[in-house]
Amino acid sequence: MSEAIMDNKPVGRAPNYTTACIAMFGVNITWVLVLIWAIWGLIAAMLLAIGVNHLMERARVWAAARQAASIRRGKQI
Repeated sequence: MSEAIMDNKPVGRAPNYTTACIAMFGVNITWVLVLIWAIWGLIAAMLLAIGVNHLMERARVWAAARQAASIRRGKQI
Protein backbone atom coordinates (compact mmCIF):
# COMPACT_ATOMS: atom_id res chain seq x y z
CA MET A 1 0.00 0.00 0.00
CA SER A 2 1.01 3.55 -0.55
CA GLU A 3 2.56 5.52 2.27
CA ALA A 4 -0.06 8.27 1.90
CA ILE A 5 -2.90 5.83 2.53
CA MET A 6 -1.29 4.40 5.66
CA ASP A 7 -0.49 7.86 7.07
CA ASN A 8 -2.73 8.43 10.10
CA LYS A 9 -1.99 12.12 10.61
CA PRO A 10 -5.03 14.30 11.28
CA VAL A 11 -6.24 16.34 8.34
CA GLY A 12 -5.45 20.04 8.75
CA ARG A 13 -7.76 22.95 8.14
CA ALA A 14 -8.08 24.47 4.70
CA PRO A 15 -6.55 27.94 4.35
CA ASN A 16 -8.85 30.95 4.18
CA TYR A 17 -8.54 32.49 0.72
CA THR A 18 -11.23 35.17 1.18
CA THR A 19 -8.78 38.09 1.25
CA ALA A 20 -6.93 36.79 -1.80
CA CYS A 21 -10.23 36.34 -3.64
CA ILE A 22 -11.33 39.90 -2.89
CA ALA A 23 -7.94 41.32 -3.91
CA MET A 24 -7.92 39.38 -7.19
CA PHE A 25 -11.49 40.52 -7.92
CA GLY A 26 -10.24 44.09 -7.58
CA VAL A 27 -7.28 43.43 -9.87
CA ASN A 28 -9.42 41.68 -12.48
CA ILE A 29 -12.19 44.28 -12.53
CA THR A 30 -9.53 47.00 -12.87
CA TRP A 31 -7.88 45.50 -15.94
CA VAL A 32 -11.25 44.71 -17.53
CA LEU A 33 -12.40 48.31 -17.07
CA VAL A 34 -9.09 49.68 -18.43
CA LEU A 35 -9.37 47.37 -21.46
CA ILE A 36 -12.95 48.45 -22.13
CA TRP A 37 -11.90 52.09 -21.67
CA ALA A 38 -9.09 51.61 -24.21
CA ILE A 39 -11.33 49.91 -26.76
CA TRP A 40 -14.72 51.65 -26.44
CA GLY A 41 -14.03 54.71 -24.31
CA LEU A 42 -14.72 56.05 -20.87
CA ILE A 43 -18.51 56.05 -21.20
CA ALA A 44 -18.64 52.30 -21.84
CA ALA A 45 -16.30 51.63 -18.89
CA MET A 46 -18.39 53.83 -16.61
CA LEU A 47 -21.63 52.13 -17.69
CA LEU A 48 -20.12 48.71 -16.98
CA ALA A 49 -18.86 49.88 -13.59
CA ILE A 50 -22.29 51.26 -12.71
CA GLY A 51 -23.91 48.01 -13.85
CA VAL A 52 -21.57 45.85 -11.76
CA ASN A 53 -22.13 48.12 -8.75
CA HIS A 54 -25.90 47.81 -9.18
CA LEU A 55 -25.68 44.00 -9.38
CA MET A 56 -23.55 43.88 -6.23
CA GLU A 57 -26.07 46.02 -4.35
CA ARG A 58 -28.95 43.84 -5.60
CA ALA A 59 -27.05 40.72 -4.48
CA ARG A 60 -26.83 42.21 -0.99
CA VAL A 61 -30.60 42.84 -0.98
CA TRP A 62 -31.30 39.32 -2.27
CA ALA A 63 -29.05 37.80 0.40
CA ALA A 64 -30.80 39.79 3.14
CA ALA A 65 -34.19 38.64 1.84
CA ARG A 66 -33.03 35.01 1.78
CA GLN A 67 -31.70 35.32 5.32
CA ALA A 68 -34.95 36.89 6.57
CA ALA A 69 -36.99 34.12 4.91
CA SER A 70 -34.71 31.49 6.41
CA ILE A 71 -35.08 32.97 9.89
CA ARG A 72 -38.88 33.04 9.48
CA ARG A 73 -38.74 29.30 8.64
CA GLY A 74 -36.68 28.72 11.79
CA LYS A 75 -33.36 28.02 10.08
CA GLN A 76 -30.15 29.99 10.29
CA ILE A 77 -28.01 30.30 7.18
